[in-house]
Amino acid sequence: MARTAAIMRAAAVSLMLVSLGGCSGLSLFGNDKIVEEEIIPAETLYQEAVEQLDKGNAESGLAAIEKLQRQHPYSEYAEKTRVLEIYAQFGAKRYDEAILAADRYLALYPNSEDTAYVLYMQGTAYFNKISDITRNQQNAQDAIATYQRLVDNYPNSEYAEVARRNLLIARDQLAGKEMSVGRYYLGNGQYTAAINRFLTVVRQHERSTHVEEALMRLTEAYLKLGLVREAQNAAAVLGHNYPSGQWYQDAYALLQAQGLVPSGSAPIGNLRSS
Repeated sequence: MARTAAIMRAAAVSLMLVSLGGCSGLSLFGNDKIVEEEIIPAETLYQEAVEQLDKGNAESGLAAIEKLQRQHPYSEYAEKTRVLEIYAQFGAKRYDEAILAADRYLALYPNSEDTAYVLYMQGTAYFNKISDITRNQQNAQDAIATYQRLVDNYPNSEYAEVARRNLLIARDQLAGKEMSVGRYYLGNGQYTAAINRFLTVVRQHERSTHVEEALMRLTEAYLKLGLVREAQNAAAVLGHNYPSGQWYQDAYALLQAQGLVPSGSAPIGNLRSS
């Protein structure tokens, strides 16, 4: 019995050694050699990445970038390679990866001469991820925060003007979300909740394309609650700022149906009635 047990233990050890050797591809007895990766000069890898990206080969460019970062993490190309990585990830429409790469760059090089460009790319990655107004608008909020940081700190940058235009669009998106929710509340008879949403549009997004409708919806919601003066004032603000618009005509008709006319001088947000 003892001899049989010893044989079984020896067999088990042999099987384990064979299994390990097969999984690793390396002999435990030193017959095989580990093939080392060829070290390519940092400049060569950087130029390869640039050439591949210029040709539109994002995957090949990213492969060269990854190899450069792995083989030469502290080379003179380290900073430029991180900028190139952001550009490559963005070009491949990997916006989440581009955003993360930008975060890493900004943490390592907060005062770099390329900071404005990196903020622009990060903001635009968020901007391109903005979904329709029925969904969560976190990407719009992140785009606004990033673009605002760019505009505030680098107002004369070549990227600032585009950032300002995209800021208006992103803010319009947030206003659209508020309008969507406000309409839902209005249609369900939750007039106070609806009013809060429409007031947010007028007060916080006065440059958006949704302000006219928001003022008309305020007129409608106030009338539903019997708040006549507030309704008249909202309509007056609408008529003063958008006298020829259809929304003003609609608001005027709502008041006229109850024997009322627009009246008031109190401002709503930055908009005034007189």
